Amino acid sequence: MEGLSGFILAAIALAGSPGPNTLSLTAASAAFGPRRVLGYFTGLLAGMVLVMAIVATGLVGLVLAIPGVSPVVVGAAALYFVYLAWQIAMAPPLGDTAGQGHPPTFVAGVMLSMVNPKGYAAMAALFSSFVLVRDSLAIDALSKTAVLVIVIAAVNLAWMLAGAVLSRFFRDPRTNRIVNVTFAILLLVSVALAVRAA
Repeated sequence: MEGLSGFILAAIALAGSPGPNTLSLTAASAAFGPRRVLGYFTGLLAGMVLVMAIVATGLVGLVLAIPGVSPVVVGAAALYFVYLAWQIAMAPPLGDTAGQGHPPTFVAGVMLSMVNPKGYAAMAALFSSFVLVRDSLAIDALSKTAVLVIVIAAVNLAWMLAGAVLSRFFRDPRTNRIVNVTFAILLLVSVALAVRAA
Protein backbone atom coordinates (compact mmCIF):
# COMPACT_ATOMS: atom_id res chain seq x y z
CA MET A 1 0.00 0.00 0.00
CA GLU A 2 1.43 3.32 -1.06
CA GLY A 3 0.99 6.43 1.03
CA LEU A 4 -0.35 4.51 4.02
CA SER A 5 1.66 6.37 6.67
CA GLY A 6 0.68 9.77 5.27
CA PHE A 7 -2.94 8.67 5.06
CA ILE A 8 -2.93 7.50 8.69
CA LEU A 9 -1.35 10.75 9.92
CA ALA A 10 -3.86 12.83 7.98
CA ALA A 11 -6.71 10.65 9.28
CA ILE A 12 -5.57 11.10 12.88
CA ALA A 13 -5.30 14.87 12.41
CA LEU A 14 -8.71 15.21 10.74
CA ALA A 15 -10.64 12.68 12.83
CA GLY A 16 -8.92 13.54 16.10
CA SER A 17 -9.35 17.29 16.05
CA PRO A 18 -12.28 18.68 18.07
CA GLY A 19 -15.52 18.56 16.16
CA PRO A 20 -19.18 17.72 16.70
CA ASN A 21 -18.64 13.95 17.02
CA THR A 22 -15.63 14.06 19.34
CA LEU A 23 -16.96 16.86 21.55
CA SER A 24 -20.41 15.30 21.90
CA LEU A 25 -18.86 11.91 22.75
CA THR A 26 -16.59 13.48 25.39
CA ALA A 27 -19.50 15.41 26.86
CA ALA A 28 -21.77 12.36 26.89
CA SER A 29 -19.09 10.21 28.50
CA ALA A 30 -18.47 12.86 31.15
CA ALA A 31 -22.17 13.39 31.80
CA PHE A 32 -23.35 9.77 31.78
CA GLY A 33 -20.20 7.67 32.22
CA PRO A 34 -18.42 5.74 29.47
CA ARG A 35 -20.37 2.48 29.88
CA ARG A 36 -23.68 4.21 29.29
CA VAL A 37 -22.48 5.79 26.04
CA LEU A 38 -20.99 2.71 24.35
CA GLY A 39 -24.05 2.51 22.09
CA TYR A 40 -23.55 6.15 21.12
CA PHE A 41 -19.84 5.48 20.49
CA THR A 42 -20.78 2.59 18.18
CA GLY A 43 -23.42 4.68 16.45
CA LEU A 44 -20.95 7.47 15.71
CA LEU A 45 -18.60 4.94 14.13
CA ALA A 46 -21.37 3.28 12.10
CA GLY A 47 -22.53 6.69 10.93
CA MET A 48 -19.02 7.57 9.79
CA VAL A 49 -18.89 4.36 7.74
CA LEU A 50 -22.08 5.52 6.02
CA VAL A 51 -20.52 8.96 5.45
CA MET A 52 -17.47 7.27 3.90
CA ALA A 53 -19.73 5.30 1.56
CA ILE A 54 -21.65 8.43 0.57
CA VAL A 55 -18.43 10.35 -0.08
CA ALA A 56 -16.62 7.52 -1.88
CA THR A 57 -19.54 6.95 -4.27
CA GLY A 58 -20.02 10.66 -5.01
CA LEU A 59 -23.61 10.55 -3.76
CA VAL A 60 -23.20 13.59 -1.50
CA GLY A 61 -22.25 15.75 -4.49
CA LEU A 62 -25.25 14.55 -6.49
CA VAL A 63 -27.72 15.18 -3.66
CA LEU A 64 -26.40 18.65 -2.82
CA ALA A 65 -26.48 19.59 -6.52
CA ILE A 66 -30.29 19.33 -6.52
CA PRO A 67 -31.72 22.89 -6.31
CA GLY A 68 -33.14 23.72 -2.88
CA VAL A 69 -31.79 20.63 -1.08
CA SER A 70 -28.73 22.22 0.50
CA PRO A 71 -30.61 24.74 2.72
CA VAL A 72 -33.01 22.02 3.88
CA VAL A 73 -30.11 19.72 4.81
CA VAL A 74 -28.28 22.53 6.63
CA GLY A 75 -31.45 23.56 8.49
CA ALA A 76 -32.27 20.00 9.59
CA ALA A 77 -28.68 19.44 10.73
CA ALA A 78 -28.69 22.72 12.67
CA LEU A 79 -31.89 21.75 14.51
CA TYR A 80 -30.43 18.36 15.41
CA PHE A 81 -27.24 19.92 16.77
CA VAL A 82 -29.23 22.40 18.89
CA TYR A 83 -31.29 19.48 20.26
CA LEU A 84 -28.14 17.49 21.08
CA ALA A 85 -26.48 20.53 22.71
CA TRP A 86 -29.60 21.03 24.84
CA GLN A 87 -29.49 17.38 25.98
CA ILE A 88 -25.85 17.74 26.99
CA ALA A 89 -26.41 21.08 28.76
CA MET A 90 -29.34 19.71 30.76
CA ALA A 91 -27.85 16.32 31.74
CA PRO A 92 -28.20 15.74 35.51
CA PRO A 93 -25.15 15.22 37.77
CA LEU A 94 -23.83 11.62 37.67
CA GLY A 95 -24.82 11.03 41.27
CA ASP A 96 -28.42 11.88 40.39
CA THR A 97 -28.68 9.77 37.24
CA ALA A 98 -29.88 6.50 38.75
CA GLY A 99 -33.03 5.94 36.72
CA GLN A 100 -32.86 9.50 35.37
CA GLY A 101 -31.30 11.03 32.33
CA HIS A 102 -31.02 9.25 29.05
CA PRO A 103 -27.61 9.08 27.38
CA PRO A 104 -27.49 9.48 23.61
CA THR A 105 -28.30 6.24 21.79
CA PHE A 106 -26.81 4.27 18.90
CA VAL A 107 -29.32 5.91 16.54
CA ALA A 108 -28.38 9.37 17.86
CA GLY A 109 -24.73 8.58 17.07
CA VAL A 110 -25.55 7.48 13.52
CA MET A 111 -27.68 10.60 13.01
CA LEU A 112 -24.98 12.93 14.33
CA SER A 113 -22.36 11.46 12.00
CA MET A 114 -24.77 11.74 9.07
CA VAL A 115 -25.37 15.47 9.63
CA ASN A 116 -21.82 16.37 10.70
CA PRO A 117 -20.33 18.73 8.09
CA LYS A 118 -16.80 18.16 9.44
CA GLY A 119 -17.18 14.41 8.78
CA TYR A 120 -18.04 14.95 5.11
CA ALA A 121 -15.25 17.48 4.61
CA ALA A 122 -12.66 15.23 6.30
CA MET A 123 -13.71 12.11 4.38
CA ALA A 124 -13.76 14.00 1.07
CA ALA A 125 -10.23 15.28 1.74
CA LEU A 126 -8.94 11.83 2.69
CA PHE A 127 -10.61 9.91 -0.13
CA SER A 128 -9.59 12.42 -2.81
CA SER A 129 -6.04 13.20 -1.65
CA PHE A 130 -4.61 9.71 -1.19
CA VAL A 131 -4.29 6.54 -3.23
CA LEU A 132 -3.55 3.38 -1.28
CA VAL A 133 -4.16 0.82 -4.06
CA ARG A 134 -3.58 1.99 -7.63
CA ASP A 135 -4.98 -0.87 -9.67
CA SER A 136 -8.53 -0.95 -8.29
CA LEU A 137 -10.79 1.91 -7.22
CA ALA A 138 -12.99 -0.47 -5.24
CA ILE A 139 -10.10 -2.03 -3.30
CA ASP A 140 -8.63 1.44 -2.75
CA ALA A 141 -11.93 2.70 -1.30
CA LEU A 142 -12.33 -0.41 0.87
CA SER A 143 -8.73 -0.11 2.11
CA LYS A 144 -9.26 3.53 3.05
CA THR A 145 -12.50 2.66 4.80
CA ALA A 146 -10.87 -0.13 6.83
CA VAL A 147 -7.98 2.08 7.93
CA LEU A 148 -10.33 4.96 8.76
CA VAL A 149 -12.60 2.74 10.87
CA ILE A 150 -9.61 1.72 12.99
CA VAL A 151 -8.32 5.30 13.29
CA ILE A 152 -11.73 6.80 14.10
CA ALA A 153 -12.48 4.08 16.66
CA ALA A 154 -9.14 4.71 18.40
CA VAL A 155 -9.57 8.49 18.33
CA ASN A 156 -13.15 8.31 19.60
CA LEU A 157 -12.10 5.93 22.37
CA ALA A 158 -9.48 8.48 23.49
CA TRP A 159 -12.09 11.27 23.53
CA MET A 160 -14.54 9.04 25.41
CA LEU A 161 -11.91 8.23 28.04
CA ALA A 162 -11.12 11.94 28.36
CA GLY A 163 -14.79 12.46 29.14
CA ALA A 164 -14.64 9.70 31.75
CA VAL A 165 -11.75 11.50 33.44
CA LEU A 166 -13.86 14.67 33.52
CA SER A 167 -16.79 12.80 35.07
CA ARG A 168 -15.50 13.43 38.61
CA PHE A 169 -16.43 17.10 38.10
CA PHE A 170 -19.97 16.08 37.23
CA ARG A 171 -20.95 15.01 40.72
CA ASP A 172 -21.22 18.56 42.07
CA PRO A 173 -24.44 20.05 40.62
CA ARG A 174 -23.03 23.55 40.06
CA THR A 175 -19.81 22.35 38.43
CA ASN A 176 -21.82 19.79 36.45
CA ARG A 177 -24.01 22.52 34.97
CA ILE A 178 -21.02 24.72 34.10
CA VAL A 179 -19.16 21.87 32.37
CA ASN A 180 -22.29 20.61 30.56
CA VAL A 181 -23.18 24.07 29.27
CA THR A 182 -19.55 24.64 28.23
CA PHE A 183 -19.55 21.40 26.23
CA ALA A 184 -22.90 22.29 24.65
CA ILE A 185 -21.54 25.69 23.57
CA LEU A 186 -18.34 24.10 22.24
CA LEU A 187 -20.43 21.63 20.26
CA LEU A 188 -22.41 24.44 18.61
CA VAL A 189 -19.23 26.45 17.95
CA SER A 190 -17.55 23.40 16.37
CA VAL A 191 -20.55 22.93 14.09
CA ALA A 192 -20.47 26.61 13.06
CA LEU A 193 -16.74 26.36 12.30
CA ALA A 194 -17.20 23.13 10.34
CA VAL A 195 -20.01 24.66 8.26
CA ARG A 196 -17.93 27.75 7.60
CA ALA A 197 -14.90 25.68 6.52
CA ALA A 198 -16.93 23.31 4.33
